[in-house]
Amino acid sequence: MAESSRVKLDSPSSSPGARRRSAQQSPGSKARFSVSGSPGHCFRKVTLTKPTFCHHCSDFIWGIVGFLCEVCNFMSHEKCMKHIRSVCSCMASTQVQVPVAHCFSPAGQKKRFCCVCRKHLEGSSALRCEGKSGLCELQVHSDCAIFTVSDCRVCHQDGGADLAYSHLDHHWREGVWSSGARCETCRRSCSSSDVLTAFRCQWCGITAHASCQVTVPPQCTLGRLQNMILHPSAVQICSRNFSKMHLYRISETSQHCDALDNLDDGDPQSLVASKESTAPPDSGRQTLRVFDGDDAVKRNQFRLVTIPRIVRNEEVVEAALRAFLLPDDAQDFELQNDGLFTDDIINRNGTPENKPVFKETASDSWLLRAKPRETEVMRIYSQWSRVGASYIAVTAGKSSTVDEMIRESLSLLGKQNENPDDFNLVEVFMSSKQVQRQVLSGHELLLDKLQEIRKMSLRQMNQTRFYLVENRNRVLQISHLVSISHVYTAQGAVVLQVSCFSEAERIYMLAKDTSVAGKQLYSLVIPEILHSHLSKESSPLLVFVNPKSGGLKGREILHGFRKLLNPHQVFELGSGGPLPGLHTFRDVPRFRILVCGGDGTVGWVLSIMESIRHKMNCKEPPISIIPLGTGNDLSRVFLWGNGYSGEDLLSVLLSVDEADLVPFDRWTILFDAQEVNEEPKIVQMNNYFGLGIDAELSLDFHQAREEDPDKFNSRFHNKGVYVKVGLQKLSHTRNLHKDLKLQVDNQQVELPSIEGLILLNIPSWGSGADLWGSDSDSRFEKPRMDDGMLEVVGVTGVVHMGQVQSGLRSGIRIAQGRFIRIIVSRAVPVQVDGEPWIQPPAHIIVSAAGPKVCMLRKSKSKQKKHSGKDNRDQSPAPSE
Repeated sequence: MAESSRVKLDSPSSSPGARRRSAQQSPGSKARFSVSGSPGHCFRKVTLTKPTFCHHCSDFIWGIVGFLCEVCNFMSHEKCMKHIRSVCSCMASTQVQVPVAHCFSPAGQKKRFCCVCRKHLEGSSALRCEGKSGLCELQVHSDCAIFTVSDCRVCHQDGGADLAYSHLDHHWREGVWSSGARCETCRRSCSSSDVLTAFRCQWCGITAHASCQVTVPPQCTLGRLQNMILHPSAVQICSRNFSKMHLYRISETSQHCDALDNLDDGDPQSLVASKESTAPPDSGRQTLRVFDGDDAVKRNQFRLVTIPRIVRNEEVVEAALRAFLLPDDAQDFELQNDGLFTDDIINRNGTPENKPVFKETASDSWLLRAKPRETEVMRIYSQWSRVGASYIAVTAGKSSTVDEMIRESLSLLGKQNENPDDFNLVEVFMSSKQVQRQVLSGHELLLDKLQEIRKMSLRQMNQTRFYLVENRNRVLQISHLVSISHVYTAQGAVVLQVSCFSEAERIYMLAKDTSVAGKQLYSLVIPEILHSHLSKESSPLLVFVNPKSGGLKGREILHGFRKLLNPHQVFELGSGGPLPGLHTFRDVPRFRILVCGGDGTVGWVLSIMESIRHKMNCKEPPISIIPLGTGNDLSRVFLWGNGYSGEDLLSVLLSVDEADLVPFDRWTILFDAQEVNEEPKIVQMNNYFGLGIDAELSLDFHQAREEDPDKFNSRFHNKGVYVKVGLQKLSHTRNLHKDLKLQVDNQQVELPSIEGLILLNIPSWGSGADLWGSDSDSRFEKPRMDDGMLEVVGVTGVVHMGQVQSGLRSGIRIAQGRFIRIIVSRAVPVQVDGEPWIQPPAHIIVSAAGPKVCMLRKSKSKQKKHSGKDNRDQSPAPSE
């Protein structure tokens, strides 16, 4: 790929091993270049053997010489080196502002690059923090994932105390962006398919080159979706003992491949192994297996380091540090033989005559250790500071205790008048999988603690921080650990408020594994929205997604909205239904709802909202739709389309923001059966209510889907089944009109000879057909969805229904009215909004269901206004 040059350079380096001695180069050594302003990079001149692009300017490197970082593979022109501002991967832990863990899932097949090693992501080993949670789009190889740190998006306040802030900084992520991406500063293209070339804010979507990024104001405005996004400062949740899957209610039954779980289990073939191949025989090089601590030895997790067969010890240590992405001085480390684990340390940088120690006969397994230190300069981060990754430096000696470090830190922070007993020193391990916190004991010796961590894992030490945290749990009333805050009797739900982290985890896991009457309980971690932190213009969007609707499109939409919005405002209906989301938004004074599903899903949300309306601050949140069902009649009449086919999700959100408010009637249907042993049944109706042949077709389709649900994953197949069922009913005649008596507004209505009776609330039936018709008729008023009246229509059979759906005919107009009574003398099929069943003889009463609801109708004049004008990749492509 690239062959090293041996150009001698005497300038000092600020990259890993900055204090290297200028001793005579040994065989196979490389001249390394330091670059001011590009922290962590360790460049060397290389001879290019294939077309290569600069990672700074993304232009082609003409000629055969380039400069390559030995740690992160950053490639640069010589002329670009002085302008580089992209931080090396080994310095990633120093850039973390607020530690937030990632949630990895398999990456798609799109061309991407690893954010750690900057190489192509190929095959099934690629991961991203976007696949199942839609959070920050971090893309890595599976064996690079453990070298990433917890720098995911900050989506909430942790417990209300740790991350109190009133503004939001940009969350930059380097990646490969769409062809239309433009730099916010220089307005040049930020697109490249060959290298990682620019950064994008994961909140507002603006992009900027690395060199231009410093000129962008740090505060993020959330972009064009600012009024729809639930601001992180307004969300509070105690996440100490919960993973990302718990916090964002990611279904554990969904296909989730977290390679970090495999790493924790310790694959003997080393998922952490370097992607460098072992050196071939007689190549003049050898490959070593290097472990970074006792934990890696126990799990057999190593990195492969390829070196010349004759090389100085210091260079071997430098190569091992680069393999583990450690930005430390090689003189502070040494290598031990992995065979006996004795104190026989073989790496002595000051060996007599500086002779090479590593030769062909050396062992191929080594343990990288930190040399014992008499003192150590610790970085202690202040809890109340959010300006970058600010810290104070405190020197810890052999006898320095945690209490002493707290007192000294308070003094350096100008808080010497504070009581040190009111503060804790917290050790925070910022691994990718989970942010682990541990409160240190006051009498614990800090130097021993640091040496213990380094002995366990040098990588873990690099990803560990120490925070000075105010102790807010000094007085804890055990009797009030758990309290019941809300009870929803009709939905069979209870909301518990738990004031202890460990107790919350225990209750969550206990409820999660409990069954009642043979049904598994849903146990969810629900955030609290601090509505007083929302701006007056804010109207956050509450998103409900039915992942079972629309084949796999529901799952794709769920991932896309978690990326575009705050994941705390996106709820999966497969986990507890609409209630958790409506309960979370109960105190928000103004919000909107987006339902991603079919007409039945919309009705489900409306029904739950109606039952808990009295507990909500916003009584009438307007509702919009992404159609994922088969018919999608409700979506059609509000202009959201006849079905979702991969439209840009950002454009959908902008359309929701600009949609018009429309009042909408809902109806209550009472089925009062004549049989003594039959209980009365009450259902809500939004679209239509059918009796007879229409309901019979729906019932047959429903039964076919219940028998083999896997086949019903596309609208085309579903409509094909409807046609097949309809053909089987061509010869059926039931004379339905003889078995029904109809009263409209207390007036008896004679029924013509029909096989189906349908009550319409919307001008769309059977996947968009106009059953009422558009012809004017002086006997009836023009139908509207907010006039408080229903249209009563009849059909004569399957042929008539087919003609209506083809636009050749309309139904038989029978009546219009506000109160309808139907007497059924025998058992007939009925369906309400597509949900069918066999109804025994009964009295059926249809009346208005309380106040009208607010729906959002897509604005015709603004349907394509914002199409293609945003810099970000809005939604996952079907190919991903």
